[in-house]
Amino acid sequence: MVDVTGKPATARTAVAEGAIQMSREAFQLVADGAVAKGNVLAVSEIAGTLAAKRTADLIPLCHPLGLDHVEVEATLDSGLPGVRVRAAAKTVGRTGVEMEALTAVSVALLAVYDMVKAADRSMEIQGVHLVEKTGGRRGDWRRNAATPR
Repeated sequence: MVDVTGKPATARTAVAEGAIQMSREAFQLVADGAVAKGNVLAVSEIAGTLAAKRTADLIPLCHPLGLDHVEVEATLDSGLPGVRVRAAAKTVGRTGVEMEALTAVSVALLAVYDMVKAADRSMEIQGVHLVEKTGGRRGDWRRNAATPR
């Protein structure tokens, strides 16, 4: 792990996003609340929240952080068709929460896959990325249309 003992504790935030694309039939099952395993969006949000809290257990060399706030929002997007997930994490600490936000999105999308796979095994997780982060020595950062992927 990187030694962060000399860094000051500052307010840190991070927001990440991603999506999962599925067949129209699978999307309709999710939209109708007809997936056998239950409420896909609610389970996805809970899974993402739990994952953010366990990031240091999943990612080697990632600092364990006491998170002050995690918010995960899963929404239907008929244009994909599929589900979009946005996660935000906040803490006051010596290192950022980008990994927590990215982990929340990734696991939330995996939870959607798990719940819907009986209807569509060809679903595709797409575009998991950091949207913005604040705080720390390097300051604030925000993705814009010109930011290369």
